[in-house]
Amino acid sequence: MATLTVLMLVGFFFWIDGGSGLEQEAPYRIHTLFSVECQNYFDWQTVGLMHSFKKAEQPGPITRLLSCTDEEKRKYRGMHLAPTLEVPSMSRHPKTGDWYPAINKPAGIVHWLKHSKDADNVDWVVILDADMIIRGPIIPWELGAEKGRPVAAYYGYLVGCDNILAKLHTKHPELCDKVGGLLAMHIDDLRALAPMWLSKTEEVREDRTHWGTNITGDIYGAGWISEMYGYSFGAAEVGLRHKIMWGIGLFLNWITTKMISSMIVVGSFPEPPYPREVRLIESDFNKKRALFLNLECINTLNEGLLLQHAANGCSKPKWSRYLSFLKSKTFADLTRPKFLSPGSIETKEVANQGGNQDQATVGLVHSFHLSGQPGNITRLLSCTDEDLKQYAGHDLAPTHYVPSMSRHPLTGDWYPAINKPAAVLHWLNHAYIDAEFIVILDADMILRGPITPWEFKASRGHPVSTPYDYLIGCDNELAKLHTRHPDACDKVGGVIIMHIDDLRKFAMLWLHKSEEVRADKAHYATNITGDIYASGWISEMYGYSFGAAELKLRHIINSEILIYPGYVPEPGVKYRVFHYGLEFKVGNWSFDKANWRDTDVVNKCWAKFPDPPDPLTLDRSNEDIFRRDLLSIECGKTLNDALELHHKKRNCPDPHSLSTSKRDTGKEDSSSRKFGRFDGRNAVRSNPVPTKNSEETSPPVLKDRLFGSLRFWVVALWAISGLGFLAVMLKVFSGRKSKGSKSKGYRSRRR
Repeated sequence: MATLTVLMLVGFFFWIDGGSGLEQEAPYRIHTLFSVECQNYFDWQTVGLMHSFKKAEQPGPITRLLSCTDEEKRKYRGMHLAPTLEVPSMSRHPKTGDWYPAINKPAGIVHWLKHSKDADNVDWVVILDADMIIRGPIIPWELGAEKGRPVAAYYGYLVGCDNILAKLHTKHPELCDKVGGLLAMHIDDLRALAPMWLSKTEEVREDRTHWGTNITGDIYGAGWISEMYGYSFGAAEVGLRHKIMWGIGLFLNWITTKMISSMIVVGSFPEPPYPREVRLIESDFNKKRALFLNLECINTLNEGLLLQHAANGCSKPKWSRYLSFLKSKTFADLTRPKFLSPGSIETKEVANQGGNQDQATVGLVHSFHLSGQPGNITRLLSCTDEDLKQYAGHDLAPTHYVPSMSRHPLTGDWYPAINKPAAVLHWLNHAYIDAEFIVILDADMILRGPITPWEFKASRGHPVSTPYDYLIGCDNELAKLHTRHPDACDKVGGVIIMHIDDLRKFAMLWLHKSEEVRADKAHYATNITGDIYASGWISEMYGYSFGAAELKLRHIINSEILIYPGYVPEPGVKYRVFHYGLEFKVGNWSFDKANWRDTDVVNKCWAKFPDPPDPLTLDRSNEDIFRRDLLSIECGKTLNDALELHHKKRNCPDPHSLSTSKRDTGKEDSSSRKFGRFDGRNAVRSNPVPTKNSEETSPPVLKDRLFGSLRFWVVALWAISGLGFLAVMLKVFSGRKSKGSKSKGYRSRRR
């Protein structure tokens, strides 16, 4: 009979990043550019951008391209606001007389390339607009930029890339990318692009026939975004295809242009609400997050203005609550540099998911032993050296340790999911394996029964897996780009049963294809990948499918192996695996693993998840819903059973061995457990934003129990010691008395 090994993939990481720390040496020299005119309107924007540039720890120098007429320059007072290269103004076109200040941007860059020595000592250029605030370092290669593949933000309203406008103004309309705003590119690409950017801007600006909103997307129909089309058409002409970044920039609307256009750099903007006020007026998480970003923008502007006033020698402003806030540690913490992390605009400097992975490990290993699964199980644990020093869960499962690739060693890309193929490859190359078939699972799974290759018909060349229908990239250009055999691309994932010979051939391709798809940011879009976040997060899944297609491994796709709790099961199907990657509910009870990401239920004695409802309380009027809810309850109960057994094995103190006072107050607890209600004292609650109550109330419960239990045993030990001492003394005295009586009797007999 074939032998079998089960692999459990776990990615654990503890990443601390305190800044970019980049040396300005070839080929990693970065220069930042922005273009303005000699006007007060641009001066306060310059102050804000320059302040945020320093605050964000952006590496390399920055240059302001300042377009001025001779008349403007004579009156201008803001030369000291930024490192500056003066550029001849083209606001009024020297040939056509057209008034179009936006053309100064490409004209200024052309001038910088020709006349600045800095342009000869740089490898990468970041181009920003003056009305931007930098929140964290912009590192081109970290964003995925390559020579020939610049990175830019998505400007979806540039509809002219899809219609007659592109056909009129570029020989390669199919290469037209709807991009703009933030640009990061190699200096060689900028040299090729800049003259074409300028000439195409002039060309589109003169094409008044096609200024209509339906053609350009310009709501004013005034040709104002001609420079943006000049960039896209110029890039298409020189063959540059962009890696398009979604979510790297935000448009903030705290203050309108009408209000600020008249302001000069001698004051500051009206103070916005304080963070505490926003928390009170808005409960929706996403809306609140957007408001916080608005506050951060205007507060950073005001902070920059106040510092600039001080540098200008202005008198010290009077004390105010707002001024105190801008100087506070709270504000400093809120505006620390933000470093890139997938799926998040605002990120923490420390990411720790060990607790979340450990609780999944406890659940999976427990279910493995209950399921009757043949063979062995091995956890592939991805760790940095620093991880291992701090990690406390070594005994949770038989483990093979793997170097972490969460931060890619070559590209610097942060993508923990790549640890899955990397770990499998490492295991194959470093472990002794005597199994014929390998079953690969994710940590957030629960086994309900054995998964065997002979039952599901796996064989060499024909692995078994479960359907992942949302991998639509198998049917479109994504597959054509990343595999020579797109027709062999199977939409599969989750549970994998594969012959060891196939896995040895396949693992390296799985890793390489994951890297390849991850780097292809131009095709992250939801309509191409099926990824609802369009963030490249499922690149590893495509890496698997495309790698298998390269070897023409055709899968036996079985929909009866895996089910997500919360989905209606097919009648009569005995699913072998729960995959609890998504939230599921039964009545008012719900479970979402994401809510427990930062809660440690593994190392806190008797911590657990909220108990699911009693199956006897379910409504049976709808058979489908009834069967669905039974499975959800089973999954939740299995997780809690696993945690309870884990706590017992750790020799956690008996939760019922409490002091007298605790027993008196514990009656309500025991009654709530008796009737199946959620025992808030035994469970560790999940709260993404820790409150004062959660911080001060929850942990002491566990400490009090431990303390009560210890106090009981100390008292008991003291009492036993006292009794023992009395018993010994009694024995000693009684022995002496007996001895004395014996001696007296002996003397009497002698007489």
